[in-house]
Amino acid sequence: MIATKKLGTALILLHCMLINCLVSANFFKPFNVSYDRRSLIIDGHRRMLISGGIHYPRATPQMWPDLIAKSKEGGLDVIQTYVFWNGHEPVRGQYFFEGRYDLVKFVKLVGESGLFLHLRIGPYVCAEWNYGGFPVWLRDIPGIVFRTDNAPFKEEMQRFVKKIVDLMREEMLFSWQGGPVIMLQIENEYGNIEHSFGPGGKEYMKWAARMALGLDAGVPWVMCRQTDAPASIIDTCNAYYCDGYKPNSNDKPIFWTEDWDGWFTTWGGSLPHRPVEDLAFAVARFFQRGGSFQNYYMYFGGTNFARTAGGPFYITSYDYDAPIDEYGLVSEPKWGHLKDLHAAIKLCEPALVAVDSAQYIKLGPKQEAHVYHANAYAEGLNLTHHGTQSRCSAFLANIDEHREVNVRFLGQSYTLPPWSVSILPDCMNVVFNTAKVAAQTSIKPMVLTLPYVLDNSAPKKLMAHNESSLISSSWVTVKEPISLWSKNNITAEGILEHLNVTKDESDYLWYFTRIYISNDDIAFWEEKEVHPALTIDGMRDVLRVFINGQLTGSMIGRWVKVVQPLQFQKGYNELVLLSQTVGLQNYGAFLEKDGAGLRGQIKLTGFKNGDIDLSHRVWTYQVGLQGEYQKIYTAENNEKAGWTVLTRDDIPSTFTWYKTYFDTPAGTDPLALDFGSMGKGQAWVNGHHIGRYWTLAAPKEGCQVCDYRGAYDSEKCRTNCGKPTQIWYHVPRAWLQTSNNLLVIFEETGGNPFEVSVKLRSAGVVCAQVSETHYPPLQRWNHTGFKDGNVSVKDMTPEMQLHCQDGYIISSVEFASYGTPQGSCQKFSKGNCHSSDSLSVVSKACQGKNACNVAVSNSVFGDPCRGTVKTLAVEAKCVLSSDIGLAQN
Repeated sequence: MIATKKLGTALILLHCMLINCLVSANFFKPFNVSYDRRSLIIDGHRRMLISGGIHYPRATPQMWPDLIAKSKEGGLDVIQTYVFWNGHEPVRGQYFFEGRYDLVKFVKLVGESGLFLHLRIGPYVCAEWNYGGFPVWLRDIPGIVFRTDNAPFKEEMQRFVKKIVDLMREEMLFSWQGGPVIMLQIENEYGNIEHSFGPGGKEYMKWAARMALGLDAGVPWVMCRQTDAPASIIDTCNAYYCDGYKPNSNDKPIFWTEDWDGWFTTWGGSLPHRPVEDLAFAVARFFQRGGSFQNYYMYFGGTNFARTAGGPFYITSYDYDAPIDEYGLVSEPKWGHLKDLHAAIKLCEPALVAVDSAQYIKLGPKQEAHVYHANAYAEGLNLTHHGTQSRCSAFLANIDEHREVNVRFLGQSYTLPPWSVSILPDCMNVVFNTAKVAAQTSIKPMVLTLPYVLDNSAPKKLMAHNESSLISSSWVTVKEPISLWSKNNITAEGILEHLNVTKDESDYLWYFTRIYISNDDIAFWEEKEVHPALTIDGMRDVLRVFINGQLTGSMIGRWVKVVQPLQFQKGYNELVLLSQTVGLQNYGAFLEKDGAGLRGQIKLTGFKNGDIDLSHRVWTYQVGLQGEYQKIYTAENNEKAGWTVLTRDDIPSTFTWYKTYFDTPAGTDPLALDFGSMGKGQAWVNGHHIGRYWTLAAPKEGCQVCDYRGAYDSEKCRTNCGKPTQIWYHVPRAWLQTSNNLLVIFEETGGNPFEVSVKLRSAGVVCAQVSETHYPPLQRWNHTGFKDGNVSVKDMTPEMQLHCQDGYIISSVEFASYGTPQGSCQKFSKGNCHSSDSLSVVSKACQGKNACNVAVSNSVFGDPCRGTVKTLAVEAKCVLSSDIGLAQN
């Protein structure tokens, strides 16, 4: 009887635990998601949704909550992410959902924040991600052809997609279960390559749609860039501009799944930048012309840790010029200006959702208005909304790239800057113009900002540490052997394909063979004054050639021809070829055929008795590096290497491992390793693979002053010409300990580790320019509302808002001028008109605070020049609040 009672009690407790578990998984009251021709319908409400891309593996789980919070603060409704098949199933049938790949945890964090989630399962993702997200083992399945009407591929794809849908259902993460997942995606930009597969492509696309719908996820599915998507799937737009996009059915809403707010970067390339004025213009135009779901690709780009960068030749940083930078800090003015845009669009939402289409009014040759007038909500749709009042909202656009234009709209006059959209939530008052940026600019230098110390001779004087940020003066080293070091090698006749041997477990594949050189050959070369040469029809991505252990030549390219002169010695010579990948192809048809390494005929030319064909010679193959195999980058195994002390006389050196230890700088600022002194290689910190590094420099040409006006493309606004593409490499603080962090570097081409440094990233300088013609902060419109279309004069006063990042305060105002200031951030100067009170007024309002507001008006500063439009320009410094406290003690 006692045992029975105990069992019953245990079952009751277990039942309660299960109920609590189910309840805790509900982030919302369960709701249904559907759609009509106008928008998604969430729990019976039409919604205008603003989304942002965050890829969970490109950050650490410790970074996720802050990234999500900043996204919400920036005005997003939805977080969008791909699902990365090769990360979740690195070995066929063995799944991984931990660490940076803990998809469930990420989705739950989004739900806990009150945001929705759009899950793009694919499972092909492109994303500048290694192999487009496909696991490399997939190519080894007999008879497989990717992304077409191919049974082996469809079987594997369906199995993985079902795994993800079932996982979301089991964790109660779909909207109808109280979770945040409101929409899914199957395939990805397949319409770009469908024609490559002929009829099989069309059949595959239809099959993918049927398969997805058959999983009964209970939320809508989309296909991006798929103009022939079936009726049950929403086709969506991916581009820099999607305001003219129309789905393939009048029953589907207009969705923009990828709004490219930047672009990716290749090694040896300059850095792309998309001006926020143009980005805001594109978004405003999209909602102006009937769009209802818009997603920034990316809102946070992050980092291609380890070997996840695709390509070939995509860099480790995936910053993407996004509103939140690679390190998790907001990028101003992009983040702030878009936040204001989102607030303006939300003020228009009651009118936007109430009608199926706008009233179009032509205002000029390149000027137009779209008016959404919500006298009453559409009948018969059974829709409700948070607001009930009648509302009229309008968008006024000037698509002229050069001219500012005055237009008349509903009896009033409006000035429209070139290439801009003005938003009027009440059809009367402009609350936002895409070309007028009132958000601050933040300058985020990479510097070592060690804690401040006090000079003993002057206790009240604040002094900074020397900014010599060298990571260590003590290094040890070991050479990577250019020889067979493992018994796990392969000997075969002919040239084996790179990926067939490595399975992408390493970038490196070694080819070994021996060449005999006779006296006759040497005499022939001396007589003819020629050298033998290695020729290869094609290679990718990097090839190193060694003779008798010495590096003889290097080639870089994608399926480029190799002609490398060689110098042999008499007798037997060891010829070693090292093939390297720098990210697998992530885009295009027939990825399963896109291998790596060497192709075509390989031969030695210039011999007395003719060319020597190496294509069918016996070669020995070795995968990877000895240091990789021994895992000498980990705390458990690093002593296996047999390190020796490194002196400055030992550098530069090729194919060498370096090791040191460093302490973590105090504070919470994100940090990076500065590898500007190195060549090419990879790095690990405490066993975590930071990624590939390479100091290839961008061409000196191609960068110019960028004008936001006019259509954007990825080559339009480039920076960093003539400089290395990337020298800073993000090291998440979650991977660090307070002291004795193990840093291991593998260097291929020769670099100086003594100059490697740790840099901290923070917004040390903030600037802003706001004029009398700017609009008041959007919060005022939200508080005031638009009752009878009247807004008080007080509410119409523009305001400058400055803020430092969390934990920082404004320590000083370096420049302030109310009048006609000239220049830009860190280059401001006073104009002919200047209020002498400018600096004192701003300093009093802002100094010592994390954030401050300053009204931009004559009532605050006086009127230094009547009849002139005045602007307030400010530059301020932000420092850690703890540093200020230290200085005052």
